[in-house]
Amino acid sequence: MPIESGSCASARQAKQKRKSHSLSIRRTNSSEQERAGLQRDMLEGQDSKLPSAVRNTLLELFGQIEREFENLYIENLELRREIDTLNERLAGEGQTIDGAELSKGQLKTKASHSTSQLSQKLKTTYKASTSKIVSSFKTTTSRAICQLVKEYVGHRDGIWDVSVAKTQPVVLGTASADHTALLWSIETGKCLVKYVGHVGSVNSIKFHPTEQVALTASGDQTAHIWRYIVQLPTPQPTADCNQASGEDEVEFSDKDEPDGDGDGSSDCPTVRAPLTSLKSHQGVVIAADWLVGGKQAVTASWDRTANLYDVETSELVHSLTGHDQELTHCCTHPTQRLVVTSSRDTTFRLWDFRDPSIHSVNVFQGHTDTVTSAVFTVGDNVVSGSDDRTVKVWDLKNMRSPIATIRTDSAVNRINVCVGQRIIALPHDNRQVRLFDMSGVRLARLPRSNRQGHRRMVCCSAWCEDHPICNLFTCGFDRQAIGWNINIPALLQEK
Repeated sequence: MPIESGSCASARQAKQKRKSHSLSIRRTNSSEQERAGLQRDMLEGQDSKLPSAVRNTLLELFGQIEREFENLYIENLELRREIDTLNERLAGEGQTIDGAELSKGQLKTKASHSTSQLSQKLKTTYKASTSKIVSSFKTTTSRAICQLVKEYVGHRDGIWDVSVAKTQPVVLGTASADHTALLWSIETGKCLVKYVGHVGSVNSIKFHPTEQVALTASGDQTAHIWRYIVQLPTPQPTADCNQASGEDEVEFSDKDEPDGDGDGSSDCPTVRAPLTSLKSHQGVVIAADWLVGGKQAVTASWDRTANLYDVETSELVHSLTGHDQELTHCCTHPTQRLVVTSSRDTTFRLWDFRDPSIHSVNVFQGHTDTVTSAVFTVGDNVVSGSDDRTVKVWDLKNMRSPIATIRTDSAVNRINVCVGQRIIALPHDNRQVRLFDMSGVRLARLPRSNRQGHRRMVCCSAWCEDHPICNLFTCGFDRQAIGWNINIPALLQEK
């Protein structure tokens, strides 16, 4: 009669143990489900001040969480059993392998390596599943904190930039590839002024710090300074734009996009000529901004230079050279004579004009792809975004390495920082807009569904901290800008 080998016996024993454990799990799951059902019935039978829809939503969410953790628990048990089985098999095989006996040290090393691999698999599975639960729950709660208020539709091509006026009346400005810049009433979404002085794509718009004057940069190799006069219309009741469906990943074709005529932007007053035209670049002017005080302006171009101009005379004061490839953005400090320029050469540079006799420059290296934008915050920090799918926070006093790094799943376009609350808005190529704090903690994601949010790449974001209705604006290549109301106290409390 054949004698059963030790390895076969251990395998049979492990199989019986697994079978008995599975029966135990089924009995446990069944009793847990019955108990959960009883708890649900008891909770639904109690008097609650919560609306029925809210209570049902909470019950469903907690049920999902319970099921996810239950699945994790079962996976955990299965993986631990696999580890035990592997250890038993290794112990059996340790007696003879190729006619030679393994030493205790070799056996321990092999078993430890296999166990480590399974343990790593267990950790990865647990982390991914838990992150999915937390992300799902946080997305649901953030929708109540981040609400779409108004859509600004009227451009005939993608919108590259969005900005908010710093003087009264506060208006919204958009720069578009359709060769125009439009000014909007934030409250009503009505187009107030159209600027048609450029003959190329309008890539950037910035408002003068104290006057009703705008600065636009264009693909026609110029930057224009032009004056506007607006009279805000009477606010109308705002339609409810928050009825979003539950689907969050809906693709759109071009036929689903706004046709650009819905808001009647062709009927608003038109400005056709600038006060001043800045003409010193030999390539596309991709961005422009005012220096503190508004007496000088800086432009960034694809000719690899940034230029500093005197606004009154239109004269070129300085040509800022040093970047190896095309520039992508420029930004000025709100209170100091500092300029930061970003480039496709994976760097951004800080230019210091505080001392008239010394114009120093510092180079920041930390990204591995195009730096799409770099902006100042309160104090001595700069935040940079890149096509390498990261956002980095830098201390101007220590340029060697960032003090925080945010890693994302898509290229980051022109970012903006809520100065008072230190919240970064990240627009992405994949149509997402995410909010982070300065330490790199994710706060929320703006809703994106088949009824609200951007339908194509989000190009830019701009905060307006003092506006009572909309305090964040985004624009994209779907030809529209969107005004959002972000409940910042609730957002920070949730963090």
